[in-house]
Amino acid sequence: MQPLKGLTVVTLEHAIAAPFATRQLADLGARVIKIERPGTGDFARGYDARVRGLASHFVWTNRSKESLTLDVKHPEAARVLERLVLEKADVVVQNLAPGAAARLGLGYDALSAKKPSLIVCDISGYGADGPYRDKKAYDLLIQSEAGFVSVTGTPDEPCKAGPSIADIAAGMYAYTHILAALLQRAQSGRGQHIDISMLESLAEWTSYPLYYAFDGAPPPPRTGAAHATIYPYGPFPTGADGGSVMLGLQNEREWVNFCERVLLRPELARDARFAGNAQRVAERTALREIIVEAFAPLTAPEVVQRLEAAQIANARVNTMREVWEHPQLKARKRWREVGSPVGPLPAMLPPGTWDEEPRMDPVPALGEHTDAILEELGIDAEGVRELRAAEAI
Repeated sequence: MQPLKGLTVVTLEHAIAAPFATRQLADLGARVIKIERPGTGDFARGYDARVRGLASHFVWTNRSKESLTLDVKHPEAARVLERLVLEKADVVVQNLAPGAAARLGLGYDALSAKKPSLIVCDISGYGADGPYRDKKAYDLLIQSEAGFVSVTGTPDEPCKAGPSIADIAAGMYAYTHILAALLQRAQSGRGQHIDISMLESLAEWTSYPLYYAFDGAPPPPRTGAAHATIYPYGPFPTGADGGSVMLGLQNEREWVNFCERVLLRPELARDARFAGNAQRVAERTALREIIVEAFAPLTAPEVVQRLEAAQIANARVNTMREVWEHPQLKARKRWREVGSPVGPLPAMLPPGTWDEEPRMDPVPALGEHTDAILEELGIDAEGVRELRAAEAI
């Protein structure tokens, strides 16, 4: 049986952080009821139309959920939402604007007084207190505040990460904290309040450069796709075909193999300029010239052949199209199909191994489950019509 089967999560969410956390709970079998604004829904539904008319972000983070449209500011809808939480929910997740959930009566203090077993997870940019509490926060802004942008990019220009890394970090910590809270509740019978900050989540992920710059030391330099503090570790051109190979060395044994079997220059392993990683980083310009010269008469496949023979780690710099066709993902049968309002769509099996397949149900249409959920709460067809006429749903 899926480990969270029978658990119900009610979520007031938008964008990525909370939806990513709750989709992973759904992967484990939880029932996730997503509260959306009537007419427009989660604003991530409108980010783009790249997936046969659906938004790429939304398809990724919202499969296996039920969509209930409620105007939570309408008194009738607010009463429905409170009933849903108190009668059905084990967990409430929200990443609304700062303070919005509390104003709706959905803060932990108000809810736990009525249902002590409830777990409430709040996700925000900066956390529940402190001078930045009420500051708006989006992924790129948090990448900047956490220092991530300052150590990413080229010497000439800082860059953001391609994916929404601050949202993803916060979503992962929300997910793991909720799982921990469920384990604790199984022992104590009580729920708890979880306060997840995007800033703190990404600052944790950026702690290696923080420590590298400890006590006022210079931060790691921006080095494009190459590693900032290990060398050689990054992309190198191949001259015969205009290609490129990504390679990386981690220790002195690999450095000797690289010199002898890839560069075919065994004397470099004894060159004092390159004795140890710190020296190779300091002399990276000179070493890069040597590597580029060695690769100049070779094609990318020929370089890879040498690297494999020397047991030096290497990789292709794949495009998104190539990842869709990646032979390793195919060989491990990582692709599945999920339903959606536009028909079946491919979806990657969540990472890990599964005794029982994870839940991978359709991406919901806006408000698709409204009537059915209201019926569960004992609201008859006439009551639903009245709520719809009042624009509460």
